[in-house]
Amino acid sequence: MPKNSKAVKRELDDDVTESVRDLLSNEDTCDDSFKKSSLIVGGGSDAEDDAARPAWNSKLQYILAQVGFSVGLGNVWRFPYLCQKNGGGAYLVPYLILLIVIGIPLFFLELSVGQRIRRGSIGVWNYISPRLGGIGFASCVVCFFVALYYNVIIGWSLFYFSQSFQQPLPWHECPLVKNKTTTYIVPECEKSSATTYYWYREALNISDSISESGGLNWRMTICLLAAWSMVCLAMIKGIQSSGKVMYFSSLFPYVVLICFLVRALLLKGSVDGIRHMFTPKLEIMLEAKVWREAATQVFFALGLGFGGVIAFSSYNKRDNNCHFDAVLVSFINFFTSVLATLVVFAVLGFKANIMNGKCVALNTQKIVSLLGNEISRDLIPHHINFSAVSAEDYRQMTEVIRREKEKNYQDLGLGSCSIEEELNKAVQGTGLAFIAFTEAMTHFPASPFWSVMFFLMLVNLGLGSMFGTIEGIITPLVDTFKVRKEFLTVGVCLLAFFIGLLFVQRSGNYWVAMFDDYSATLPLLIVVILENVAVAWVYGTDKFFEDLKDMLGFTPFRFYYYMWKYVTPLLLILLLGSSVIQLGMTPPSYSAWLEDLASEKSLSYPPWGLAVCISLVVMAIVPVPVVFFLRYFNVIDENAGVVSTISYKKGCIIQEIARPEEDDASLIHANSPSPMPGNSIYRKQNGGVSDSAPNGRYGIGYLMADMPDMPESDL
Repeated sequence: MPKNSKAVKRELDDDVTESVRDLLSNEDTCDDSFKKSSLIVGGGSDAEDDAARPAWNSKLQYILAQVGFSVGLGNVWRFPYLCQKNGGGAYLVPYLILLIVIGIPLFFLELSVGQRIRRGSIGVWNYISPRLGGIGFASCVVCFFVALYYNVIIGWSLFYFSQSFQQPLPWHECPLVKNKTTTYIVPECEKSSATTYYWYREALNISDSISESGGLNWRMTICLLAAWSMVCLAMIKGIQSSGKVMYFSSLFPYVVLICFLVRALLLKGSVDGIRHMFTPKLEIMLEAKVWREAATQVFFALGLGFGGVIAFSSYNKRDNNCHFDAVLVSFINFFTSVLATLVVFAVLGFKANIMNGKCVALNTQKIVSLLGNEISRDLIPHHINFSAVSAEDYRQMTEVIRREKEKNYQDLGLGSCSIEEELNKAVQGTGLAFIAFTEAMTHFPASPFWSVMFFLMLVNLGLGSMFGTIEGIITPLVDTFKVRKEFLTVGVCLLAFFIGLLFVQRSGNYWVAMFDDYSATLPLLIVVILENVAVAWVYGTDKFFEDLKDMLGFTPFRFYYYMWKYVTPLLLILLLGSSVIQLGMTPPSYSAWLEDLASEKSLSYPPWGLAVCISLVVMAIVPVPVVFFLRYFNVIDENAGVVSTISYKKGCIIQEIARPEEDDASLIHANSPSPMPGNSIYRKQNGGVSDSAPNGRYGIGYLMADMPDMPESDL
C-alpha cells in the first residue's frame, strides 16, 4: 500500500462529504426557489423566462385587486334591489348562509388551484385533468362576452360623468320646444320624467325595438373607445401596470359611498328609506325563489368561474395564506353590498319624501277645487292649513273623505301619496343608476359635485371588475400560447371594441340586456360545477387537502372537505336546474322603450334574436365537450403542448422531458435547480439513474410523495 494511501482515502472521504453537503445545500436552495419560482409550460429554452413571471408588489395590492374584481356594479345596483324585493333585512340571512356554504368554499378553491399551479384557467384545468381542459377555454369565452357589454356600461357612466359639470344638471328638467307661437314641453318627457327622458332619448337615443338598429350613436361610440383605451393602457403590462391602478380604482368607491351615506343621512326622509329597507319580512324568507336569487347573487358577486380569481392568485407566492384571503375578500364584498344598500335607500328615502311632497301638493289643489261641490267644507279638519299641508294632514283628509264618499271616492281622482308606495317601486340596474338615483341627486345641494362623484365611482367599480375579467382572458392565453402580453392585450381590446359597436347602436341597450341575461348565467354555472367536480372527484379531495397542507403549512378545516365533495356540487346542480326551469317557463323577452307611449313594454325576441340567445349559451359551453372528446379519442394527445414536466418532493423541483407513455398528469412544470459541482446524479421516475438531467441541465431528482425515497447507496 502506498504511503500516501491514507491521504488519498481522506481526499476521497472529503469528496464524498463535500458532495453530500452540496446535495443538502442544493436541496435547501431548491426548496426556497420553488416557493419563489414561477411555473411555465415549455422546454428548457424558456427556463430563463420562468423566473421572470410577474408577482404582486405587496399583499395589499393583491387583496385590492381581488376586491376590485369581486366588488362591481352589481353590489350597487343589484344587491339593494334583491334585498328590497326579497324581505328586506330578512334577505341577509339566506345570503349569509349561502355565502358560507357556496361562496367562500368555491372562492377558496379557485384561489388555491391558481396559487398552487400558478397558471391561468386553461393551464390549471389542463393540469388537473387534460380531458377537462375545455373548462379554461369556456371561462375565457364567457369573460370575453361579459367584457363586451360590461365596458359599454362603463362608457355610459363616462358619458354621464362628462355631462355632470353643468349647473343645473342637463337632466334636471324637461326640455322646452319653441315654435313661432307657443312654447311647450317635449311630449315624451312630459309623459315620463326628466331623468327618464334624458336616459332614453338624449343619452341612448333608443329605438323602439331590437330589430331597428338605428345606426351608431356617435357620442356613445366615443365613450366606448375611451373606456377600452383606459382598460388597454391599464392592462398592457399585466399586473405590473394594473396593480398600481388598483390603489385608486378599488379604494375610491369606498370613499364615495361613505361620503354619500353621511350626506344622505343629513337629508330629510333618509331614515324612512333605511327603515323600509331593513324592516324584515320573515314570511318571504321561506320562499324557494328568495334562496335561488340569493345563491345566484353570491355566485356572481365573487366572480366565480370567470378565471379572473385564478389568474390573480397565480401571481402569488406559493406559501401565501389563500384561505385567509378567501374569507377576507368574501366578507369585504358582503359588507360593501350592505354599505351600498344603506346609501341607495337613504338617497331613495330622500327622493320618496320629495315625490310624496309633490303628490300631496298636487292632490291638495284638487281637494281645494272640489270644495263646496263634490266635497263639503265640513269634512276638512279645522287644524289643516291649505297653504302648508303635510303628509300627515293629507292622510287625515283623505281618510275622512273616503269614509263619507265611499262609493264615489275613486271618481274624485285623489292619489294615496304614501312614502311606502314610493319606496316599493323597486328599480335595479341601469334604471337605478341612470334614472332613480340620478333624479334624487338633482335635489341635492351642489348636485353637480355629487353627480361627478357618483359616476366617477361607477367608472372605478366597473374598471376594477374589467381588470379581473380581461386578466381572465389574457393570462391563460399567454401561459398557454407564449405570446407577448402587450400585443395580445392590444389585440383583444381592439377586437372587443369593434364587436362592441353592436352595443352603441340605437338598439344597443337591448343587446346589452340580451348578453347580460344569456351569455354568462348558465355557462358560468356549468363551468363552476365542472371546476368543483374536477377538483373534488377527478383530482381527489384527499389529494387536494394534502397539497393545501403542503402549500399553506396547515390543514384547512374539515368543513371544506364536505363542502367541496358533497354539499356545494349538489347545491350548484339544484341552482342550475332551477335556472333552466325558470328560463323554460319565461320565454326570452326584453323591455323596449316606446317613444309614442313614453313607457316600457315587454317584447318577445324575433326568431333571429332567439337564435342569438341560444348561440351565446352554446358558444360558451362548447369548448368543454370538444376538448373532452378530442382528448378521449386521442385526436389531441393528453401530453400535447407539455414539453417538460418536473418531479418534486418537499418543494424541490427539476425539469424532466415529458414521456407520452408515462402518466405525468400530476406533475408540475418549473425551473431546474442550479448545476451541482462534481458528478451529480439525476434520478428518473422509472427508478433509473442518469449522469445528467435533460437539456444538458444538471440536478437532483426527487420522487413524488407516493414513491419510495432514494436509497442511500445511490448517493
